[in-house]
Amino acid sequence: MTTHSSERGAINGAVISIVLMGVALLAVVVLSVWLYMQYSEQKTNVDGKISAAVATAKRDQASADEKKFAEREKEPNRQFTGPDDFGRLTFDYPKTWSVYVEDDGSQDDSYTAYLNPVSVPPVGSDSQRFALRVQIQTENYNSVVGEYDSQVQDGDLKSSSTSANGQTGTRLDGKFSDDIRGAVVMYKLRDKTISIFTDANTFLPDYNKIIKTIKFNS
Repeated sequence: MTTHSSERGAINGAVISIVLMGVALLAVVVLSVWLYMQYSEQKTNVDGKISAAVATAKRDQASADEKKFAEREKEPNRQFTGPDDFGRLTFDYPKTWSVYVEDDGSQDDSYTAYLNPVSVPPVGSDSQRFALRVQIQTENYNSVVGEYDSQVQDGDLKSSSTSANGQTGTRLDGKFSDDIRGAVVMYKLRDKTISIFTDANTFLPDYNKIIKTIKFNS
């Protein structure tokens, strides 16, 4: 009886050990599967983030390269030259821009020209925007500047001083109309007034370079 009881105890102990080992093994397998799934998910997320970052970097680089190419294409600059009777105004502008002279001053006392990348759109519309507009009027400088006083007072335009050709002038930046937001520099030229506009803030980087090269016979 004692021998049989010992054998049954040994068998029960062995079975319990086997069961425990099986449970432990199953737990290890389950844990391994769970860890592998977590690793796969994390790897997928990381790979996705890396791919997105690479795509963004390539897109940014392509955009930067395109801008550099566009800037290089503008060089070397061409020189704009106005008529001698209107002070022979000159300035440098990108060679990729076109020029259209609407009024050369031969028929009246004003000169008007338009400059724009590639081609100049139709003129005559108050809402049409140009990279550059040049006006030389036989009108008193103070009167021309004074036309914008109300817009300066209302805060639509910001007034500051500017200089070119050794002469001080007036610069206005801001909203000229519902369609036109840009800048203008104005200078006194004997009995005339020079006004050079840009009609969109998009062109301000080029505009700021251009007005630094302004020269005229004062």
